[in-house]
Parts: sequence; C-alpha cells; structure tokens
Amino acid sequence: MFELIRKHMKIMQLVLFLLIVPSFVLFGVQGYENMREKGNAVAKVDGHEILQGDWDEAHRAEVDRLRQQMPNLDASLVDSPEARYGTLERMVRDRVMQAAVEKSNLLVGDQRLARELQNNEAIAGLRGADGKLDIERYKQLLAARGMTPEMFENQVRGDLAVRQVITGVTQSGFTPPAQANVALSSYFEKREVQVARFPTQEYRAKVEPTEAELQAYYKDHPALFQAPEQASIEYVVLDLSATQQGVAINEADLKTYYDQNASRVGGQEERRASHILVEAPKGAPADAKAKAKAKAEELLAQVKKNPDSFADVAKKNSQDAGSAAQGGDLDWFRAGTLAAKPLEDAAFALKNKGDIAGPVETDFGYHILKLTDIKSPQRRSFEEMRVELEAQMRKEQAQKKYAEAAEAFSNTVYEQSDSLKPVADKLKLEIRTAQGVGRTPQPGATGPLANAKFLQALFSADALERKRNTEAIEIAPNQMVSGRVVQHQPARARPFEEVKAQVREQVVNARAAELARKDGAAKLAAWKAAPASATLPGAESVSRMDKGRQPPEVVEAALRADPSQLPALVGVDLGANGYAVVKVNRVLPREAPPPAQAQQEQQQYTRAWSAAEAQAYYELLKDRFKVQVLVEKPKDSVTQ
Repeated sequence: MFELIRKHMKIMQLVLFLLIVPSFVLFGVQGYENMREKGNAVAKVDGHEILQGDWDEAHRAEVDRLRQQMPNLDASLVDSPEARYGTLERMVRDRVMQAAVEKSNLLVGDQRLARELQNNEAIAGLRGADGKLDIERYKQLLAARGMTPEMFENQVRGDLAVRQVITGVTQSGFTPPAQANVALSSYFEKREVQVARFPTQEYRAKVEPTEAELQAYYKDHPALFQAPEQASIEYVVLDLSATQQGVAINEADLKTYYDQNASRVGGQEERRASHILVEAPKGAPADAKAKAKAKAEELLAQVKKNPDSFADVAKKNSQDAGSAAQGGDLDWFRAGTLAAKPLEDAAFALKNKGDIAGPVETDFGYHILKLTDIKSPQRRSFEEMRVELEAQMRKEQAQKKYAEAAEAFSNTVYEQSDSLKPVADKLKLEIRTAQGVGRTPQPGATGPLANAKFLQALFSADALERKRNTEAIEIAPNQMVSGRVVQHQPARARPFEEVKAQVREQVVNARAAELARKDGAAKLAAWKAAPASATLPGAESVSRMDKGRQPPEVVEAALRADPSQLPALVGVDLGANGYAVVKVNRVLPREAPPPAQAQQEQQQYTRAWSAAEAQAYYELLKDRFKVQVLVEKPKDSVTQ
C-alpha cells in the first residue's frame, strides 16, 4: 500500500488537491475551524442544525445578561442542566418561528416598521419639541449597543415578522361567556365536606417488625441504603483578585491616567425632571390602557403648546400622589436610580432643559416627562481622586493581566495534566481541597463546588480513571477553575447494621400506612352500608382557591364527586400519610362577583385560552418543520 503511494506520489497529490481545494473555496479555512470547534448537532429545525457551539454561545450570552441584571445571582441556578436546556428550547422556538416566517412569506412593510419605531420608548426620547428625530443621537444610542441604524431596523423588522406568526392565533382567541362561565364556576366552586382522617402516625405503635422482615426489606430495596459516590479533590481558582495582587501602580502613570480619565471617572451627571402620570397598572385591561394612553397624549399636546403650564397641569392631573403636589417634580437623580427604567432612559435621552417627551409607558402607566435641569459633574483634583483612580487603574491592569494569565492557566493545566502544582507555582495560586464532593452540588455549596459544569468535568473518565486535571472551566466572568480527583469512592451498599435504624423506620412507616388504608377502607364500606352510623367531624368548605386544612388529594376528590349524587362518601388514599374518608354534603353556590371582577376574570380566561391555542399551534409548527432535539432533557427540568 505505502509502496503504491510512493510510486504514484504526483497522482496522489493531484487527487488530494482536487478533493481539498474545492472545499476550501466553498467554506474557507475559517469555515473548517468553525465546523471543528462548534461540535455536533444538538437539534435540527427544518433540516438546519443547531450545533453544540451555537448552544454554548447562546447560553453564555444569556448567563452574562442575567448576571448584569442580578450581580448576586447564584451561579448554580443559571448554569444548571435545566437552565441550559431552557436556552436550547428557546433557540429551537426561535428557529421554528423564523422558518414559519420564511415559508409563509411574511413581510413587514416600511409603514408598519415606521409605526413600530414611532412607538419605541427609547427613540421617542430622542425627538425634539417639533417631533423630529435627532439622527445623530439616534446613531449614538445604537452604536452603544454595537448596532447601526440598518442593523437595528432589520432586527425590528424581523421581530415584527416573527410576531405575526403567533399574533394571528392569539388575537383571534375567543371564548363565549357561557363557556368561560362553566370553566370559571368549576374553578371557583366550593363544596361542603366532612373529613375523617386515618393518619399513618396513629398506627405506628401497632407495627413490630421482626429481624427477618427488616433483612428482607433491606435486600429488596438496596437503592434506599446506598452511600453516594464521593470524591476528595483539589482545585485552583484564577480570578481578578489573584491577578490584582501583583499589580504595582506607578505615580507618574497614575497622574497620566488622571489627565486622561478624570472627566470620565470624576462623577456622574445628574438630572432633574418633572412628570405627569396617568395610571394604567401592569396587567390592566387593554381598553383601560388605551383610555389612559389617550389621556396622556391629550396632556402631552397641552403642555407642548404651553410648556410653562407643566407644573399646573401636573398638580391637577398627575396620579402620582408623591409628586403631583410639587408640580410633578422628581428631584435630582443619576442614571440607575429611578424605579421606572423606561422613564429614566427617556430623561437621559432628552437633550436640553425644557424638552418634553412622552407618553412613556412603565409598569405604573403613561408618563409625560419634562427635563427641568442638568447638573454636570465637577472635575475634582488629583489628590481628591487618588484613591478612586488607583483602584480603577489597578482593576484595569488586573483585567489585562488576567487575560494573559487565563491563557497560561488553560495551557498549563492541559500540558502538565498530572498535577496542579505547576500552574499554582507559575501563577502563585493556592491549591484548595474539598472532601465529599458529588456529581451534583451539595446544599449550601458555593463557588466552583456549586458549578455543575465543573463537577461534571471532575467525574469524567479523564479525571476519574486517568487522574488528569480537568480543563480550565469558566465558572463566572473573570473566574476560571481546574481540579483533579485525589481519591474516589464509588456508590456502595451500606452494611445492614449501619442502616438498621433507617430500615426499621421505613418498614414501620410502610406497614403503618397500610394499616391506615385498611382501617379507612373498612370504615368507608361500613358507613356506605349504614350512613347513619358514620361518625365524622364538623363540616367545612373547600375549593381550589381555598383548600382550608385539607391536603390537595382530599380537595380534588371532593370536587370530582358527582354533584347529582350528593351527599356521597369517598375514600382517598393519602399514600405515606394514610387514608381519608370524605363525605361531600353539597355544592355551595358562588356569590356573583362584582361586574368589574367578572369582566377581569373573563379576560384572564380568554388570555389563558389564547395562550393554550398558541402553544398548540407552535406544536403543529414543530411537527411541520420536523424538529428534532438530539440531547436528553434533564429530569425534573422546568421548561419555558
């Protein structure tokens, strides 16, 4: 074989050239790199694959977004298998919707796009008193998000097209009052019941298991008495605090940094504004919100016609009790301090004192906003800012140093994979230890020990069988970890003598629950045969809204009883908690709710019905576009 290749080397080179070059022409070197790095497909939608790398990038972006919004968020919640699977489900949904847009040829015209941009709160704040958009500030706003106007408008156009896919279903949702009333009456229905409980606890004293019975139960239920798999590990963490220790600040550099950055770090701009609120709370009916918005637009036109009347109009019309008496004055505020973020964004988007914007929608309603003053930060001296500047400069230098150290960290734990000492010595890191580490985070675990991805790497074949370092794993922004297993103890059956007390507890509870069920079932049969002999506690009312003191199983059984056969006796198996006999006496009619509440309930039911129809339509689209999810869904995951 090799002799043949040597004799026909030129021919082989030509064959390879013909095979390889066209591929590079079509995909390029970067394309090959991307295909190699992004891994296997994790899902398919309409014949297009979602790759592992795409999934990882999307989840990383989602985690970063959540951490920016909630800096103290527990890392184990956002990087759990369930959270990662939720990200994949959202990616699949987005791809399905995009496929539906393309197959249905859904287009968004320029007029529809213009109306959407006209109603955008952030853009509304960029309009002057004459209603014209400040194009330069519009470009600056988008540039801060890494977008051009064309990119943003295409994104909005795409979002509107996707929205059309489901909007047709949700907006056409209709439930006749009679149908809604049947469902709502069933949901709010109350029933009068009497409940005799046969709790397991009362039968425990009657159970005396023998040694042989305990041994038999132990042998029949080995999974209940296993010591879990555990590992003793050592690990090293690289973070900003580790790199900051070696940062030295030079006085001359600090003064140069002051000259270059004093205006940026010297303080925050403050603004003062007044507002007029027309209340329309989040969740208010659509017609109420439309009425509030119309009122706000009327007030906006009024104050734009006569800006000096803003305070008087606010006193007479604003529904913000805290500021109306002061003419709507919100006092001075900095970015990030107002409770209503859209209102704050609109205030900082206004250019000059006296500018008016609105209506701005928040969770409280619709606001008319007037910028009344701007306070630019005063430049402080070098000595006044020395401590802040040094801390900021140290942080920035540490960030640069961290980027260099991160590469050395990743390379060293991989290249010298039989020990963590080389990387610890090289980067002056502490080798930490932990015992009793399992495949899932223990209650109360923090840092790397709460990170599912790190634990998964520790229990991989490389780490367990070959005793190698794990790869460098990013567990938070500017924080990486690598670990190794020092000692591994597989899951094992604990000796009978060690768990005898637990075995007895299980046997006693199981037998006691069985006795409770038998006694309860016997009482049920006797009371059905002779209803007058039934000895039951006093009556009480239960409903799905108000279960009272009763467990859900009792309430569900009471509500399932045929109303045409009342009074009726029903037996309810409460599992490990025993048994109950329920006498359902009668249906308690619901008092008619006030008209406003009845209307709100009807609207909520219609929204729920529309949401169910939209979900059913989405399931049809998934079938149409042959959706395949190629990774297993985590057990007990919460889907979106």
